[in-house]
Amino acid sequence: MANNEAPKAKAMTKSAVYQEIASTANLTRKQVAEVFDALTKLIKRELGKKGPGVFAIPGLVKLTLKRYPATKATTKPDPFHPGQMMQVKAKPARNKVRPRALKALNEMVK
Repeated sequence: MANNEAPKAKAMTKSAVYQEIASTANLTRKQVAEVFDALTKLIKRELGKKGPGVFAIPGLVKLTLKRYPATKATTKPDPFHPGQMMQVKAKPARNKVRPRALKALNEMVK
């Protein structure tokens, strides 16, 4: 089987992203880095323990925090072996961030 496909383009590095935004917005790379640092702090505050658990980057993505409680170890019927019981391990409490692309982002990539 011959490999006639063109090589895939690689994702931009953080430095390349900063440089591209800086040149487009007529800012310095340091200013762009400060904007991203401020955005990171804002997201941390909004998705943190005292925040509402929802943060939207306008026109791009909506981040929601889903908190899952701890579960205890237990036994339950095994769906693959009727009549037998299976052990279910305990799980610690955890948080998951769910990103959801907004309509404008979906329209951009069509």
